Amino acid sequence: MNILLVEDEIKIADFIVAGFDIAGFTTRHVHDGITGLELALATEYDAIVLDVMLPGIDGMSVLKKIRQANQTTPVIILTAKSDLQDRLDGFNAGADDYLPKPFFVEELVARIRLLIARRIGQVQTIIRENGFVLNRLTREASWAGYQATLSQREFTLMEYLMRSPDHIFSRTQILKHVWGYDFDPKTNVVDVCVQRIRKKLSHPRAENQIELPVESVRGIGYRFNKISA
Repeated sequence: MNILLVEDEIKIADFIVAGFDIAGFTTRHVHDGITGLELALATEYDAIVLDVMLPGIDGMSVLKKIRQANQTTPVIILTAKSDLQDRLDGFNAGADDYLPKPFFVEELVARIRLLIARRIGQVQTIIRENGFVLNRLTREASWAGYQATLSQREFTLMEYLMRSPDHIFSRTQILKHVWGYDFDPKTNVVDVCVQRIRKKLSHPRAENQIELPVESVRGIGYRFNKISA
């Protein structure tokens, strides 16, 4: 995937580019709105990640000019402004998604993949990884012969982990993505949610029970194992 990143803050840009490299994205990074606009109009990208506060031309103006040129490339707005009106302004200008700072690069990668998939009509209904199956339409999960309907939180948690198998997510990352806001770091809500999923997809008296491929990494968080131990 070829991504255009228009971001003038060097530390943030380096952080994003490093995350994109891990995800397998090819990134063209520019620091100002004028160059960003020129590249967006002259080159075909799979997605554009656009900061709002930019030198030369601000991000909203860049976005409006892109849409005025009938460019349909998915655009994700990055900004420190997260008020409702700011988000509405972004969507009204033609943004496909809006991610307030600070953010986790893993979430940005996931949002980009989803936008691109939607654009080409390849949104997965069924997600499969290591024998675990999720149905995005029914929220049903299947594992080792067991099937259950997950709650929205449970489903979002499993989908989040499965989208990046073998990656360790901290409890803070999971809380922010699944619950949408920060919790007390001492809370055990993530652990409780995982235990509920385990209980739904296992039998308490079954012999040789196959362990769910969600591993608790002590002191950090959780990961979905791509290959069973």
